[in-house]
Amino acid sequence: MGVVIIDGTTVRDFINDDASFTNSVNEQFQSLDLNNDGVLSRAELRTAFESMRLIEAHFGIDVTTPPEQLTSLYDSVFDTFDIDGSGTVDRDEFKSEMKKIMLAIADGLGSSPIQMVLEDNSQSLLQKAADLEASKYAAV
Repeated sequence: MGVVIIDGTTVRDFINDDASFTNSVNEQFQSLDLNNDGVLSRAELRTAFESMRLIEAHFGIDVTTPPEQLTSLYDSVFDTFDIDGSGTVDRDEFKSEMKKIMLAIADGLGSSPIQMVLEDNSQSLLQKAADLEASKYAAV
């Protein structure tokens, strides 16, 4: 785990750096594409979200969610990512939705810097945003 200082501008600057953002999203996509077929299936995306434990924990405390409710929630998330309704999520769809998520995070963070604890995860887009900002200051 690491502590970073981050605000909405940090996240927006990362998104606006198209090369860095695209490379990071592509790395994340590749790590989720378990069968290397170039698209994400419903099962692959669900596996990714289950590993993040976004729904099964509330402020770090495990909660019990009925399996049918979890399936409904994960199906809804998948349907949002599957913009063209093809039954799979391609790189462009994934990037588009990740950009929306990151912009929502930026809006939520606002302009006041906060300290955030991030798990050690080489695929974390928030960590990559903080790293990009740190690299700009290191170059000065």
